[in-house]
Amino acid sequence: MSDLERSIADLKERIEEFQALPPSQDQQAELRGMRQTLEQLRRRVDTNQQKPLDAWERTLLARHDQRPYTLDMINLIFRNFSEIHGDRRYRDDPAMICGFAMFDGKPIVVVGQQKGRNMKQRIFRNYGMPKPEGYRKAIRVMKLGDKFGLPILTLIDTPGAYPGIGAEERGQAEAIAYNLREMAKLSVPVIITVLGEGGSGGALGIGVGDRVLMLENATYSVITPESCSAILWKDQLHAREAANGLRLSAQDLLDLQLIDEIVMEPCGGAHTNHQETANILADRLRFHLAELEKTSPQERTNLRYEKFRRMGAY
Repeated sequence: MSDLERSIADLKERIEEFQALPPSQDQQAELRGMRQTLEQLRRRVDTNQQKPLDAWERTLLARHDQRPYTLDMINLIFRNFSEIHGDRRYRDDPAMICGFAMFDGKPIVVVGQQKGRNMKQRIFRNYGMPKPEGYRKAIRVMKLGDKFGLPILTLIDTPGAYPGIGAEERGQAEAIAYNLREMAKLSVPVIITVLGEGGSGGALGIGVGDRVLMLENATYSVITPESCSAILWKDQLHAREAANGLRLSAQDLLDLQLIDEIVMEPCGGAHTNHQETANILADRLRFHLAELEKTSPQERTNLRYEKFRRMGAY
């Protein structure tokens, strides 16, 4: 994290602390001053981002706390969203959003991971890290959509699947592996979009599709730069070097043929204009959906199988 970003993070913490205090005239004046300073610092970040960004800077943008999340995109792109809860085995997982919606007047299935913007939301959403019940809920809704011939759109934004003891006891790895197999067999069009962080198997659990799109400043990697640095250098001080070595940016992944398209973001990043980001993404989803609907179910599943079999060839 740069000094500028650290200053922003520290200032945001102070603002949250002040908001929790009993209101007074002096505190309100100081709070307004801090908010103005925060806005000025954010403008400096946006100005600095006009030069080419390296993989670490894109990682920080992918984690930006004002970046559009799954529910933001659902509300801006789709209509009449109806959420489905529960995996019919254990419980509901708030980190995984699943449901039906209308896109250009046609019914579709939407599945995505959801982070939180404040501490209360982050705890409720488990920081966007689904548990086994989240992945089981996702495939349950996807299969329901497949049964009724509805296209499936997934939105990836997670640092990874939750690695807690309870999640492991309930079969985290099995749930993800099951999703990989079952998503490969879906007969309807499946379009994947990496919104922010695409973390390892947690992302792959809803990441098998006919098209894989990725926002310009999103990341997609088997491990976070900090964890990679901790393994290779025994500390987290080499996160920038690790990020560049991991080749986790959208351009790297396009070059490696692991994704199909980079979705450009508004000037300064997706966090600066959610509506414009949604408009750009909706246009690309519309294009790919129209292309996929021209193919037969058997042809789609065959092409999907071949697409993922080619990955990793060197």
